[in-house]
This record gives sequence, C-alpha cells and structure tokens, in this order.
Amino acid sequence: MSNDQPTPGQPPEDDDPFLKKPQEPTPPSGGSPYGSVPPPPPPPPPYDPGQYGGQYGGVDPLAGMPPLAEPGKRILARLIDFLIISIPLYLISLPFGGAVDVTNDDGDEDFSSALSNSYTGHQLLWSLIGLVVYVAYDTYLTKKDGRTIGKRLLKLRVAMLNDGRVPDTSSALMRAVVLWLPALLCCPCLWWLINIVLMFTDKPYRQGLQDKAAKTVVVSVP
Repeated sequence: MSNDQPTPGQPPEDDDPFLKKPQEPTPPSGGSPYGSVPPPPPPPPPYDPGQYGGQYGGVDPLAGMPPLAEPGKRILARLIDFLIISIPLYLISLPFGGAVDVTNDDGDEDFSSALSNSYTGHQLLWSLIGLVVYVAYDTYLTKKDGRTIGKRLLKLRVAMLNDGRVPDTSSALMRAVVLWLPALLCCPCLWWLINIVLMFTDKPYRQGLQDKAAKTVVVSVP
C-alpha cells in the first residue's frame, strides 16, 4: 500500500480541472513500449497549434490546457471588474467631495477644471485609495482560483504559462500591480490602449504587459 497521502485540506492534483493534462502514449496491450507496433498518437490540442503553438517545433507550454481566451471577452471581463470597483468607490467618495471634481466655483461643469483638478492632492488621495482596492481585488481573486468576478461571468481564467496552475500570491500581485499602477496614477488611456492592442497582436500567447510580467496567460474554461 502506498504511503503517499494528499496534504490535508488540499485537493489532489487530479481533481483540478484547469491543470494541464498532457496525454502520454501507452504501449500496445501485452507489448513493450519498444515493440514493433508503434503506440497510437496523442489526441490533438484543443486549439490550432499553428496559431498558438510552441516555437521552432518545441514543446508548446499550452499543450493540454484550455484554449486561449478571446480578446473581446477579456476586455468585457475587465470592464465588468472596473465597474464593480469604481462605482462603489465613487459613491463612497461623494460625502468627501467626490473622487473627481468636475465643477468650477460657480457649480458649472468645466472640462479644464476637471483636468487641472486631476493633479490635486484630493484627486491623488482617491487615486491611491483606488489603486489599493483594485490591486487587492485582483490579487485575492486571481490567487484564489484565477478568476475575478468579470472573468467568472465570461468563463475565463488566469493560468501560469509554464504549467497551467492558478497563480501564487507573488505572481497574482505582480500581475495586479503592473495592470493597475500605470492605469490609475500616470497614463490610463495609453496603458489600456497598449494592453488592448497586445491582446489582439501578441504571438503566440496573447499576453498583455501584466501577463508578461507575471508569466501568465488567460484561457477559456467550460
């Protein structure tokens, strides 16, 4: 009898539906792996290897994993997450003058005032508060099971590129910081534009800058 027992409180690896499950060829019945009859070929991957596959004939890190997520679904999932956090934050900020002041001294909306106020201490304070909340939200849920609320609704998941596991705390934190720090404190429009373009053009794994920093990919799940 084997003495190898799973760690209490931790499910066995075979129960994780998201881990890579590469298919290994088996020898013919009654024969040797080196017999005259070759083993059957492994089943094809769940996506087109010519589109996402490994380079120069090497082993594809995504072999056995679900297919890569579609960029449109990733953008929609991110928008859902943004609204889930930003709407409550804005409502909470109202008794303290609002996170964004878009009125002048006469109470009229003024774009130039809003632009100048975006650099005031009041706006910086709420940007820092927002940064902490967004990073904590993304880090916790990505570490938990790879899925924020938006990704769960769109049936997407963040996975480590090398083995398909749920990101650990350090990888989840790195991903969240790279995603939200520039977006909230310095160059939101440019940062989102770069990441959206990368979702459509990056080869072979459709990695945004946050994915490249954390060595992750976003995949579709059943």
